[in-house]
Amino acid sequence: MGRWCTSRWGAGAGRGGSARAGRAGRAGSGSDRPRTPLRLVVVTVVLTTTVVLTTTAALATTAALPAGASLAASTPPGYAFAEDARRIEGASGTSDAVRLEPGATYRSSLPRSGTLYYRLELDAASDAYVSVTAVPGPDAEVTAVDGIRVSVQDAEGGSCSSDSATFGAARSPRPVTARGMREITPGETRCQDPGTYYVAVERSRPQDSPPAAWDLELTAVTEPRPERTGATTAPETWDSASPAPLAGEPERRPGGSGFAHATPVGQGVWRDDIRPGQTLFYTVPVDWGRQLYATAELGSTGDGSGYATGALHLALHNPVRGEVDDAARGYTGRPTSVGLAPLPPVAYANRYATDAQAGAMRFAGSYYLVVHLAAQVADDFGDGPFGVTLRVRLGGAARPGPEYAGESEPKGVFEVSAQDREAAPEGGAGGDDLAMKAVAVGGIGTGSLLLVGLGVWTAAARRGPGRA
Repeated sequence: MGRWCTSRWGAGAGRGGSARAGRAGRAGSGSDRPRTPLRLVVVTVVLTTTVVLTTTAALATTAALPAGASLAASTPPGYAFAEDARRIEGASGTSDAVRLEPGATYRSSLPRSGTLYYRLELDAASDAYVSVTAVPGPDAEVTAVDGIRVSVQDAEGGSCSSDSATFGAARSPRPVTARGMREITPGETRCQDPGTYYVAVERSRPQDSPPAAWDLELTAVTEPRPERTGATTAPETWDSASPAPLAGEPERRPGGSGFAHATPVGQGVWRDDIRPGQTLFYTVPVDWGRQLYATAELGSTGDGSGYATGALHLALHNPVRGEVDDAARGYTGRPTSVGLAPLPPVAYANRYATDAQAGAMRFAGSYYLVVHLAAQVADDFGDGPFGVTLRVRLGGAARPGPEYAGESEPKGVFEVSAQDREAAPEGGAGGDDLAMKAVAVGGIGTGSLLLVGLGVWTAAARRGPGRA
């Protein structure tokens, strides 16, 4: 069984004060009291009504925003951790490592130097996945190669997996997520036994890293084995052409500020505002057999000039928060866009792929689209906000998934429920499947284009060995 690589898979309105009116004494008769002109009474009623309506509208707007989203402010909101996250301390050695329970979410912190350990107790029948999101301070000075490294080790210190995530060329402090995993693989000998395993977390470049501790959000998920053994090789052909970008009028859909608060969206064109240093989170239900395509567009600005490296960053994470793909594009003040590479349809057998991106598309569920605008954009173009448009397209047809021998923890993480579909609206040209005509993109895999009926182009790409 193919194993995943070490670097990738196989991230308000203020309170209003009340006006105080001075009251005249009640001494004297009514005829002695000063008379209020009728015009003043009318104006007072109108102003009071306006204040009430405005306040009500503001409260309604705030209530309509998804969790983690906020009204425009001078500073972008930070990462929104899960409300039910348990606070724990990472141990400096394996002996004192705190146990991570599958299905739970945790908060911790990572110092500049040293490795932290957490513990897993696993059976011999389930795959296990651990994601670690590191959140540096908004003013942290990070380098392109700085970030976090996560590994899973057996009780004897043998490596089951390793993964890292870095801040990239923009050198903008943002949430970065790396994953660790333990797979049950026929024919393998290491990391196959039930018992104790350890999750090790450290910074990628502690010597170049800022001194302040980083906040961490950790999750653990288990996936049971299928009832019946299916294909043990990844699909060799799939449509690897890039479809035309989804058209349509954007609908405003504020993004969330963390994985736990990601805003649900379906196929469509979505619009929000983003400030330098801000990260937006969206979640898209992707069923077995479906393909996900996404692009992010940053609008122009009339303020300033210059060039911001890697300013617009778009990443895709799978249901266990493992990064599937990411891309970034610089910004000059003119409109720019960035898109994900074509990805295979979701299939259980993708886990046997040698290509890291294909291997990450191994299960159905809620996938995450994460948009970040580099903090350095403010240096040349101001604090914004800047308009950002997210175009999401779902190709392929939903198919039945594997019949699992047990329940995942948490339950339902590897499926798309009716509630998931209902929570993810379609927008813009969301229902326009006639626009699914693909355009060839050179240099992507070894795909070859085939002409089929009605002049619609599709592609069958034979996937060879990918990145390690």
